[in-house]
Amino acid sequence: MKPRKNPQNCQMRAHESIHDTRYTIHDTRGFTLLLAALISSVVLSLGISVFDIARKQIILSSIGRESQFAFYAADTGLECALYWDIRWNYFSTTTPTDVVSPQPQCATKPLNASGRPSPPAPNTYAMDFQFEPNGKCAIVKVEKCATGCDDSPNVHTVISSDGYNTACASIPTSLRVLQRSVELRY
Repeated sequence: MKPRKNPQNCQMRAHESIHDTRYTIHDTRGFTLLLAALISSVVLSLGISVFDIARKQIILSSIGRESQFAFYAADTGLECALYWDIRWNYFSTTTPTDVVSPQPQCATKPLNASGRPSPPAPNTYAMDFQFEPNGKCAIVKVEKCATGCDDSPNVHTVISSDGYNTACASIPTSLRVLQRSVELRY
């Protein structure tokens, strides 16, 4: 015959094995929580980094676009002044601007140029005008050096055009104004 097992011993062993199992499961769950927090913080850091890079790229591309607008405004002003000087002799050192016909226009806007003798050279004449092609400001200065104003025997011209990415009225107050300049000498 087989001896009988003591029921108290069986209950003790069952209780110890249950207790050990619970303790082991509890320890594993804490490690999983720690690992999940670590992985989520790494993923969050990577996401923030990618977002920051994308934001900087958007700002950089918008500055590039605005810079092109300013350059195109400067180029438009220079081309307009060149046209009216070559074709109509509007920026002449001898003919007053109110005698020139037809009324000069740039981008369908009338040209209101103001002229004055330019110091320090006695035979230099300068005229300024501004207009807004497509809502962007162009400020143009045309300087003509008549014969004998320097060592050159010929008349020569310098056209300087400053283009802005905003309207002329908002240049002093805008925080994001960009200026591009173009100069032509002939």
